[in-house]
Amino acid sequence: MTPPRLLRVVLIKPSKYAADGTVERFRRGFMPNSTLTYLASMTPGEVQGARCRVHAIDEYVQTDLSYLKLLEASGGERTLVALVGVQSHQFQRALDLAAMARALGSSSVIGGPHPMTCDTTRLQGRGVSFALCEAELVWPQILADALEGELAAVYGDEHRWAERLDPPVLKPPPPEDLARYTVPMLGVYPARGCPYSCNFCSVIRIAGHRVRTQPVETTLSSLRAAKKAGVRLILFTSDNFNKNPQVHELLEAMAEADLKLPFFAQCDAQIYREPELVGRLAAAGCFQMFVGAESFNSATLAGAHKFHNVPARYAEIVRLCREHGITSHFSNILGFPEDTRASILENLATLRALGPDVASFYILTPVPGTEQYADFRRRGLVCEENLDRFDGSTLTWRHPRLGEGELTDLLHRCYCEFFSAGDVARKIARVALRGNDFRRAAAITAVAGYALHARIKARRREHPMAGGTWRVRRDRESDYADLRNRIYGLARVPLPDNLSLSAADEELNRTARLAPGR
Repeated sequence: MTPPRLLRVVLIKPSKYAADGTVERFRRGFMPNSTLTYLASMTPGEVQGARCRVHAIDEYVQTDLSYLKLLEASGGERTLVALVGVQSHQFQRALDLAAMARALGSSSVIGGPHPMTCDTTRLQGRGVSFALCEAELVWPQILADALEGELAAVYGDEHRWAERLDPPVLKPPPPEDLARYTVPMLGVYPARGCPYSCNFCSVIRIAGHRVRTQPVETTLSSLRAAKKAGVRLILFTSDNFNKNPQVHELLEAMAEADLKLPFFAQCDAQIYREPELVGRLAAAGCFQMFVGAESFNSATLAGAHKFHNVPARYAEIVRLCREHGITSHFSNILGFPEDTRASILENLATLRALGPDVASFYILTPVPGTEQYADFRRRGLVCEENLDRFDGSTLTWRHPRLGEGELTDLLHRCYCEFFSAGDVARKIARVALRGNDFRRAAAITAVAGYALHARIKARRREHPMAGGTWRVRRDRESDYADLRNRIYGLARVPLPDNLSLSAADEELNRTARLAPGR
């Protein structure tokens, strides 16, 4: 048989099914998916003599369904459909796309947080593969197997994490893809890993406790390429950016390069201890700092194993950010087991008095793969059977004091009251009066644009972080029901059990957690 001359690699970040059963799609997106660009950049131009042609698709901003034709194999080539960065609320959609690819004669593989942390055994052996580890460990083998026409059932079940990060320089998306977002933005991963053990978070099971960094020059070269391609904002997608062992070296190199690329970074709540680092962040171009505040109740934080947050120090984070011309963004979780209506409104009042420039609010969700999810299921608290609803905007478990309707009301109230017209006007004025450096336009847009969007969405009882603006309805979950039943033998994917780490990975996490300074 003549070997194929072309391997078509179709990378898809799947959307999710909304409450009305339609696929969530938007005319303009907020944040592009980092994994799409990462895998596209990591795919070689040739595999075993066959040319590779890569297509990268973010379903959230694809309103023309013609891209689904790429899932069909054609003569003289192989087609690999890779569903990337799949979270639990996107898993049903990913399975449906994988089933379509299989029915059309293509190979398919699903990777990302859900298959890395949740048991997919029941779905294996049905013509769809699962990647249980970081792409660096298995992507070359997946490409080679796809060219041969047969993927393994699973990849990466022995080790979840690469020992060291040595990724390629990112190739930014083309202008037509950048134009799908409200601002041309690129996500960059300078580091991976988290030293903490919050029970509601899956990061330590996705990226591990040990913080691994990519070479500073790789990050810098990716930023130069982004600038040249027309990217206007950078999103550093690493958790706890301030825990990157090379963060000072990276920020110094960025400042010296003088790229004038404003960036957004997430830092942990211990950042108040590092005023020098905050200054370096500003000098390098940081226009907004995201902090997972989550709650102002120390006992609540301790119950979630978020011991590194000290609510009494939150004001220092806001002050440091203002001092250095960085807007502050505090994330908040509503509906911890101890929460009541009164305590949530008290936290809201405290937050407004504290005055971070931006805030986001989410309903506590026992995310599959986390310690909290396993605990809640063991205690019979999880009451939602539809994985699509595990997205931080819906109550999926039996709260002891709050019902779904009341908690949803509180969620939208928090958005409306935090972004009151008077508060927003004062914040915009304060940001506008800061120095006229290259970060100011990004900062004003971040505060004013997000505030307006949040108020509109909240009044419509939609979550502001749903994925974009101008919702478009094209296809529905029911369109794929027959295919799903034929391929997987089920009407809907059931709630999964957590996937255990291998003994080697458990040891890596244990030793990293015990390392000095963690």
